[in-house]
Amino acid sequence: MGMRHPFSRLAVIGLPLCLAGCASHDAEQQHLLYRNDMLEAKLLIASADPGNYARANDLLERAREADQRGEVAFYEALLKIRQQAPADQALPLLERAAKAGQPYAIALLYRVYSQPLLGQDADALKAEEYRKAYAELDVAKSGYPNFERAGQIVDQLLSQQPAQ
Repeated sequence: MGMRHPFSRLAVIGLPLCLAGCASHDAEQQHLLYRNDMLEAKLLIASADPGNYARANDLLERAREADQRGEVAFYEALLKIRQQAPADQALPLLERAAKAGQPYAIALLYRVYSQPLLGQDADALKAEEYRKAYAELDVAKSGYPNFERAGQIVDQLLSQQPAQ
């Protein structure tokens, strides 16, 4: 048997560790890109300037793959509502976001069915289902934002007017 190089064991152990470090660095970079895209998209949507909506949509599209909490679907729905798209374009996005546990999506769905919005008829039973769903979220159990505050935030997002 031939003599093994003393560094061969080190290479066998060290190479996977080095590669794992590179992979975690790449994952961290992807997460930072996602957070940056979401922040910029939120600001563009909150500006209520229709001239910013195409860029916001592009950012949301790029962030979609990394989204695990329904944020992208919620802000896509908000964008659709701002653009006065038909309810059948916004509601599925809100439902997807709610299933992922996005608190503002649940609060907005409550509003859709408790106060006629998006052309939907009031449906007290459906509205109550969303209120109960919100109560099961970790954010609701921690107390912030409570359901009322989440509703206020949703109202502000819906009523935001462009800066003059």
